[in-house]
Amino acid sequence: MESVVPVTGETDKPVHVNWVRMVETTATTRRRLADRLRDEPGTPAELGREFSLSPSTVLTHVEHLAHSLEHDDEALLVAPPECRECGFDGFDDLLNRPSRCPSCKHEGIREPTVTIE
Repeated sequence: MESVVPVTGETDKPVHVNWVRMVETTATTRRRLADRLRDEPGTPAELGREFSLSPSTVLTHVEHLAHSLEHDDEALLVAPPECRECGFDGFDDLLNRPSRCPSCKHEGIREPTVTIE
């Protein structure tokens, strides 16, 4: 694909550049997400901002990663969502953040945190 881009320097004239796929960008989103989770834990919102994805898309990738890791010697670990008011963390679905606490009905729920170890 050929594109015209302005180049700063000796001249202000546009230069034709043939775009070549960079090595750093050849990794899939899921692979880059897995590498990030091996380095440090993250919430779906944090990971979504970092990878320009919605939190629900991040959760979809995380669920697929969990299945992929079953064949490796690594594991996906999830710190469940937690109520900021009463500390309840016994939610049925560890990856989704409920709208409110079933115990005290408070709406301040911390997001789940995921990591790969």
